[in-house]
Amino acid sequence: MANTADLVASTVLDKAASLMNDTAEVTYGYSVTLPYLQIAMQELQEEFQLNSIPSSENTSAIVAMLAGQTEIIFDGGSNPSLPDDLIEPKQLWERNTGIDPFIPMTKRDFLPHYLEGAPTTTFTYWVWQDQKIKFLVSTADNDVKIDYVKTLFPDLVDENSLIGIINARTFLEFRTAGLCAEFIERNITSADALNGQGVLALQRAMGIGVKGKQAIQTRRRPFRSSYKRARGSYR
Repeated sequence: MANTADLVASTVLDKAASLMNDTAEVTYGYSVTLPYLQIAMQELQEEFQLNSIPSSENTSAIVAMLAGQTEIIFDGGSNPSLPDDLIEPKQLWERNTGIDPFIPMTKRDFLPHYLEGAPTTTFTYWVWQDQKIKFLVSTADNDVKIDYVKTLFPDLVDENSLIGIINARTFLEFRTAGLCAEFIERNITSADALNGQGVLALQRAMGIGVKGKQAIQTRRRPFRSSYKRARGSYR
């Protein structure tokens, strides 16, 4: 059996068409349903990121910071550079180059101005501004690690694109079909039923993700709550 991380878009789209009573995909072919799968994937990514589901978290490789360097930016050709899949940094760690252990750094809204120009061999503080991680100047070379929220999905090019996420197939199938029912057929009754199944699938997927955590940082609030308030405008 193939790993669910090898899930391709066509598998989800085929099931979504079947849920729309169009298994032959006469009406709901790939070109029609693919944009709605993209919406469902974006919703899933935002829910996983909001609730700190483990599959949305990652830790960078060591970022080498030379003395005098004060920024890590998005630029694959630069050094140092942020991870390509980074959405939001959560925690930074530092050490003098090659000297363990890594020490947690303190996030601030703004770098302390009273420390500007003061000689130091560590960064101590960091800020996330203008899509850059910024530090005060250190007089020594340092290693930095970044715990961060990452992008879950690659861009979908066509039905052969890999989705590459575990435990989300059922949600994506029902939600894609629900979006088609709502915005193509304008059938709210069908959309309600499909989205209801999508909610249950999302709750199961998120429950698996948070089960092993000691504490949940944010209250889980699936898309259903806001959807129920908004759907009246389509009646």
